[in-house]
Amino acid sequence: MKHLKLPVKPSMQGKNRIAFKGGTYSVAVTAVVLAIIITINILVSSLPKTITRYDTSSSKLYSITSDTKVVVNALEKDVVINWIVQSGKEDEVMENLLDKYGSLSEHISIVKKNPDIYPDYAEQYTSEEVLNNSLVVESGKRSRYISYNDIYVQKADMASYSYETSFDGEGAVTSAIDYVVNEEQPQLYITEGHGEEELPDSFSNQIEKENIETSTFSLLTTGSVPEEADCILMYAPQSDISFKEKKLLADYVSDGGKLMVIAGPVQKGNLKNLCSLLADYGVESTKGIVVESDRSRYAFQAPYVILPEIQENEITEPLIKENYYVIMPVSQGMVIKDTNTGSASSLLSASDTSFSKIKGYNLKSYEKEDGDIDGPFSLAVSIECNNNGQIIWFSSSDFLEDKYNAYSSGANLDLGINALSSLTGENKAATIRSKPLNYNYLAISDSASSMLKILMIGVLPLAYIGTGCLVILKRRQKNGAY
Repeated sequence: MKHLKLPVKPSMQGKNRIAFKGGTYSVAVTAVVLAIIITINILVSSLPKTITRYDTSSSKLYSITSDTKVVVNALEKDVVINWIVQSGKEDEVMENLLDKYGSLSEHISIVKKNPDIYPDYAEQYTSEEVLNNSLVVESGKRSRYISYNDIYVQKADMASYSYETSFDGEGAVTSAIDYVVNEEQPQLYITEGHGEEELPDSFSNQIEKENIETSTFSLLTTGSVPEEADCILMYAPQSDISFKEKKLLADYVSDGGKLMVIAGPVQKGNLKNLCSLLADYGVESTKGIVVESDRSRYAFQAPYVILPEIQENEITEPLIKENYYVIMPVSQGMVIKDTNTGSASSLLSASDTSFSKIKGYNLKSYEKEDGDIDGPFSLAVSIECNNNGQIIWFSSSDFLEDKYNAYSSGANLDLGINALSSLTGENKAATIRSKPLNYNYLAISDSASSMLKILMIGVLPLAYIGTGCLVILKRRQKNGAY
């Protein structure tokens, strides 16, 4: 009788060996992957933050503009940015910004000045109360103090009756760098002696930021325009200039000088001699106050608060690009008569349905009456004079007032500064505008922050390893390892 040969059962030892090899391989692969991840994290953490961080914010809050790079890359002098901040209270946005400046040029160094260690440090630069995250920028003997309130700027939002905060750190720091390394800055001379009003705070502060140095003078007492003047500004005069002063200004611009006039209708008398400067270049000033009959072209149900059409020009281009509206209250109409020479061009214009109320401040109705002058009108003009001279004229004395600038979301100030910068010479720091903080912070306690760190760094990786070990054990049991 033949015996059947039964198949030989694989030994349990062989199965254990296979399972052990598979489990060992899985553990080894997991360990290698974790080692690679840890090594990559260590290497990346050692890299500069400017390389490892990418700005995804809509306002590019964590980026710097090409204008800053132009200013910084041209540095030939060493600049020290002193960061006045207590330990542990560093602002993250400021820290990122200063890191970027330090990485752009070997001429820039960032030094922390803890007020707990250096309590009297800031007193030599300012008499103000110094807040955390304020700055002092130095180069040689020149310095500029930048307050925290000049970095995080609050502006009134008249639509919502609230304040909007914007970050102006880049503009402030780049302006300060440009100031401390350049001893010669544009010289702006402001006229006095005709009832001129004080410059609005926002306009005055922006002029300082643009590193334009200001002085006041009287044509009546000096008898001439100062030779060092890069530009003359006449702001909101309430009385006319003399014929002699008019001739001095006319000669100044025809010899290549730059003149900016912000002058609207006056309550008493007129500005005949001043406005004759326009007539020399084919621009006629009309009597009265311009009003709009088109409801879409004026604001606040006041036909004299005009929303003019912004004309194409290098001065107005940034406003057109960003779809801003300019507000021109209580304006005098200007008409460009001589169009053949092309010396005068309109920057702002009222509509075809606008007209000028010749009664001026004595008007009692916004309806058109006999004697009123038909539009359209220019409300701001730029005039090219001989020898590269230039006149920029705004026909509203009030358009730069802080309240109208707030109503226009800053467009009025931008227009005024763009015009002034074009007259004094291009300034890269002038084009850097503040960045809106249109995001919300998630505030969590220190204990919650510590717990999240433990979870992300410790618990989750260990859970991943534990899960892998559990899977290996189950597989070995299934294969009969135990």
